[in-house]
Amino acid sequence: MLVDIVISADDIKREKIEDKTVVVIDMLRATSVITTALHNGCISAIPLLTVEEALALCSKDREKYILGGERKALKIEGFDCSNSPLEYTEEKVLGKTLIITTSNGTRAIKGSESARNLLLGAMINAKAVADKILALGNDVTIVNAGTLGQFSMDDFICSGYIIQHLADKISLDLTDIAHTAHYIYKENPNIEDFIKNARHYKRIMELGLQEDLVYCCSKDIIDIVPEYNEGKITIKK
Repeated sequence: MLVDIVISADDIKREKIEDKTVVVIDMLRATSVITTALHNGCISAIPLLTVEEALALCSKDREKYILGGERKALKIEGFDCSNSPLEYTEEKVLGKTLIITTSNGTRAIKGSESARNLLLGAMINAKAVADKILALGNDVTIVNAGTLGQFSMDDFICSGYIIQHLADKISLDLTDIAHTAHYIYKENPNIEDFIKNARHYKRIMELGLQEDLVYCCSKDIIDIVPEYNEGKITIKK
C-alpha cells in the first residue's frame, strides 16, 4: 500500500487523489468537529465553501439544520455553533444535519471530491480511520487541510499517527513526506507538546480554547469514520 501526503488544501492535485482512498485531516478543528457531531447523533454533515451558501441552504428548513463553522477561528455571525467540537453535544445535534463552513477543512474536503473513497480523520478517530483504510485496500493520500494554504504541524503529526496505526498491521510503501510524518510522530508521541510551536495552536490558545486543544489531541476516543459522498458526510453502516 502506497501512502502519500498533501500538505495543504492549496496543494491538492487531481493526480494525487484520483483512484485513491483520501483521508482529509483538519484536527484543529473541522474534522474533529464533524467526527464528534456524527458520533453524538448528527444525521449527516454538509461541508460548504462559503457563509452565503450555508445560510441559503439552512433557510429552506431551519429546524432540521445546525449551522457551524468559523472564520479566523471565530464563530460566524448568525451561526448556531463555532468550530469547537465541545459545542456539538448530543442534546444539540441529535437528529439534525450539520451545515459547516470553515477556513481550511471544508476547502480540503471539497477539493478532494474526485477520490475513490473520501474519509475524515483526526487524532480522536485515528485508529478507526486506519482500520477503514486497511479494509478498503487502496493506495492512500492523506490530505492535510493546513492553515490558509500553509503547512500545519498539527495535521502533519496526525498523519504520522495514522501511518503508525497502518504500519502496526501491514508493510507500507511510504513517500518521502509520509516517511517524515511517521518519523516525527514516533519521535514525538505527545501530540500537544509537539504542536505548541504551531501558529494555529497559538491562535487557539489566544482565544482561550485550551479545552478544545486537549480534546483534539486525544487519541482514539471515537470509533467511527465519517465518509464524504455526493455532497454529504455520513457514517456508513
